[in-house]
Amino acid sequence: MNTSVAIAGAGIGGLTAAIAFAQRGAKVTVYEQAKMLGEIGAGIQMSPNAMKVLTALGVSTEVRDIAFEPEFGAMRHWKNGTTYFRPDVKSQCRLRYNAPYYHVHRADLHAILIKRAKVAGVEIKVNTAISGYVQDGQSAWLKTNLGQTERADLVIGADGIKSVIRTQMHGPENPRFTGAVAWRGLLPTSALPKGLVKPGATIWLGPHRHVVTYYVRGGDMVNFIAVEDRDDWRSESWTEKGDVQELRRKFIGWHPEVSMLVDAVEDTFVWALFDRDELPTWSDRRVVLLGDACHPTLPSLSQGAAMAIEDGYVLASMCEKHGVIAAPALYEAERKPRTTKLQRLARHMTGIYHLNGGFRDTKLLWKFRLGRLLPESYQLKPLDGIYGYDATAVGN
Repeated sequence: MNTSVAIAGAGIGGLTAAIAFAQRGAKVTVYEQAKMLGEIGAGIQMSPNAMKVLTALGVSTEVRDIAFEPEFGAMRHWKNGTTYFRPDVKSQCRLRYNAPYYHVHRADLHAILIKRAKVAGVEIKVNTAISGYVQDGQSAWLKTNLGQTERADLVIGADGIKSVIRTQMHGPENPRFTGAVAWRGLLPTSALPKGLVKPGATIWLGPHRHVVTYYVRGGDMVNFIAVEDRDDWRSESWTEKGDVQELRRKFIGWHPEVSMLVDAVEDTFVWALFDRDELPTWSDRRVVLLGDACHPTLPSLSQGAAMAIEDGYVLASMCEKHGVIAAPALYEAERKPRTTKLQRLARHMTGIYHLNGGFRDTKLLWKFRLGRLLPESYQLKPLDGIYGYDATAVGN
């Protein structure tokens, strides 16, 4: 593919796109505003749909080596520990979707993608803040704090939830506070009683809040996310320090597997969950968006990173097959229905995990219990539309 590509943002989505284009012969330059390449400390989930892309990029072995493969996914009661639903994720994902489900540290995955990008010939320029883009009939380029970039056949805005490229394309936006605030953090497994956290992904359903726990780094660390209903927070920063004592107070009386974990936490970050309207379009001629820049998704489905990974691969594939002029519209036609559906489902699920003590809770919990009675091979069937998607087969 005799194409030049400029990418704004060296996050997971931008690097996936960079590798996918470079492996197809494109000349790729990535521009990153941070002074050093790296990622924040947080766990992310690489479901089978994401792993199919990472396998196609040639990094599945490296991901496996830094990951934790959960044995199950469970929903449990916040106080008495009752398990409502517990599908066998490890075996069923491999059987049903022909790919594993991994939990990884975001920084570990990011490092793997950086290494693979450099091997593929991608040039990454750090300390380069993007202020916008320019284009004419023949090419497009980025405006940066260092001046204009070289012209490229295609410019990709992978610059995240506060995308400068999106703002120029569509104007300022008005994100809506969802009324939920998330706490997150990591702690070494050695800081906890042995076996306290079970070897799966567990969602603890509680009154007006829920907690998710799972292992990363082969089981050496535990990642947690605690989401609560709240109306007194407005910061959208992912790196704002949280008050550990306040976090502990919120989970007094919860099951020991939660309260003991929270008591061991030494550092936590907190951010408000904001929602955004769906964009009318993802592209402006030779400039196209991907990942959080065009479809930011609430974390309740654990699909934000996976969607960006899918985007990057599909966009490169469309460009190879149809050329950079036709590709943006074809890419959007393929990706937008899926990401829009998952954005809406994530909004719905954010409230599902919070118990309010009424009939709705009783109905919901019985539904989960009935799901557990299904044959094991059918318990993940409701997730077929998410996990069964194969971005590497699009257009084949």
